[in-house]
Amino acid sequence: MTSQAPPIPASRARMPVAARGLAQGLVFGAIALGVWLAIVPSNQWVEQFANAMTLGAIYALVALGYTMVYGIIELINFAHGDVFMVGSFVSLWFLADILKLDGPIYDPLQLVLVLAAVFIFAMVVMGIVGVVIERLAYRPLRNAPRLAPLITAIGVSFILQNIIQFIWGPFTTTSPQIFPVEWTVTIFGSPVGLLNFFIVGVAFGLMIALQLFVGRTRLGRAMRSTAQDREAASLMGVDINRTIAITFLIGSALAGAAGVVQGLYYGATNFQLGFYAGLKAFTAAVLGGIGNTVGAALGGFIIGFIEVGAQAAGYGRWGPAIVFATLVIVLVFRPSGLLGQQIGERA
Repeated sequence: MTSQAPPIPASRARMPVAARGLAQGLVFGAIALGVWLAIVPSNQWVEQFANAMTLGAIYALVALGYTMVYGIIELINFAHGDVFMVGSFVSLWFLADILKLDGPIYDPLQLVLVLAAVFIFAMVVMGIVGVVIERLAYRPLRNAPRLAPLITAIGVSFILQNIIQFIWGPFTTTSPQIFPVEWTVTIFGSPVGLLNFFIVGVAFGLMIALQLFVGRTRLGRAMRSTAQDREAASLMGVDINRTIAITFLIGSALAGAAGVVQGLYYGATNFQLGFYAGLKAFTAAVLGGIGNTVGAALGGFIIGFIEVGAQAAGYGRWGPAIVFATLVIVLVFRPSGLLGQQIGERA
């Protein structure tokens, strides 16, 4: 008679896979950074690195909403990019119409207060918008065939675009640039705007806060258990409707923060912004590993570096093609993305 070996705990069984995915992601990142340094002129390294980090931070914030919703209910929310677009208009309206601002603020204390106010306002408003979208458009179709909510998401996208067109028109609208562009620091002889540091800092702060919320709070545990097994979580007392609503609330709030950053950095927005930014953010989520929040953030920064590197090398028009070619190459060798999916490992 032979004895049966004890089963390996799930946490230990997953560790080699997760470690392998992280190692592959780091190797890919190192190779990509080497290629980036090779194609970008050396006298532009610092400046373009700051631009890539800033653009990547915007994509990462939008991508987090995609990957959170997919991780919970396995829905590709194509309207999320337009939630980001609406967030940029909400921040524009708050600054220009409510606060009556039309230029930079040079008083540091006043600037901090205004920035805090616009971020809170945009994130709260867009969080509410996300909850309303989930309640009216997605919840009634939760048990329908998967094609139904997917088509509904596209419909919601067009609805948001038409609402913005009706209010602001089909033209590009300028946003008050309240952060002084003259505020720079010199790094290795190259000037870098303080705005770049601020945007990257805000993005990393929100990402860390999200990780702490999901990993260490009761609602975070409810989200992770719902992602692993919705029926079992419901039997254990988790309010599924509330958990999914909170997921949309957080994801849409992050998109609202990205909308504020968009206005601060570019000083303009338009109703078509959501389609292109949403497509790239979705690509970032898939590239990093759909359902994996860290992977989505990593994918956003990778796309930022690809686009800025292509622009600096004189191939700006080829930037989107290079982004999607990179996605195809990664998925060929690692179909689950650089860091892998965590749908079944979240609880």
